[in-house]
Amino acid sequence: MSTALSVNLNKIALVRNSRPLSLNLPDVTMLGEICLRAGAHGLTVHPRPDERHIRADDVAPLAQLVRRWPGREYNIEGNPFHNLMDHVRATRPDQATFVPDALGQVTSDHGWDLNHSAQALGECIARAREWGVRVSLFVDPDPSQMPLAKALGADRVELYTEPYARAHGTDQQAAVLQTYRDAALAAKEAGLGINAGHDLNLINLGDFLQAVPGVLEVSIGHALLADALVMGYDAAVKAYNAVIAKAHA
Repeated sequence: MSTALSVNLNKIALVRNSRPLSLNLPDVTMLGEICLRAGAHGLTVHPRPDERHIRADDVAPLAQLVRRWPGREYNIEGNPFHNLMDHVRATRPDQATFVPDALGQVTSDHGWDLNHSAQALGECIARAREWGVRVSLFVDPDPSQMPLAKALGADRVELYTEPYARAHGTDQQAAVLQTYRDAALAAKEAGLGINAGHDLNLINLGDFLQAVPGVLEVSIGHALLADALVMGYDAAVKAYNAVIAKAHA
């Protein structure tokens, strides 16, 4: 088994939106295609209601782009109680990742507590699956949440990895990695696929994949953009795929 790399395009859109001109620079769809040509297994977008990065009118063109690349996947993430479900219904992505972001939240910083809002969340999961869309729930590395995610009808969980990124290179790294390993094993036991994302980069990604079994997909945007500013998007995608391949060797 290997791990798919999904490139998150939000920060590209954030740069574009910083200049209110009609030039569409940088072009999010064009750079998405560059990533696919370089070997990215998919593209991720998070169209927040305030459109501070990915806008509503970005979502459909990117869906059309990914459809031209057989075997690649389109992942739309966001809060299903805000605007996410409209995008999922309209574009039918390969995967919808449900994230418990508040309106105006700067970035995702916690997973779902599946002991609360379970009925409403389950209804959204059921609706997405009726549309033929795989559902992943953004969760903290808490083994107790995994049976709950499965009971709600989720196909996968995405492990929120910022705590790991903060611990990487410190004396806490091994202990924190064990929490992710335990969560991944619980997810596997519950019958869930495992994704991961948030603050993964070229330095910490390999250690994570070696320690945490069964990771099907990582979604990486901020760090990949930072690397691409130095080496270009083509080389950056290839560098991340090389780290993934080495971790699985």
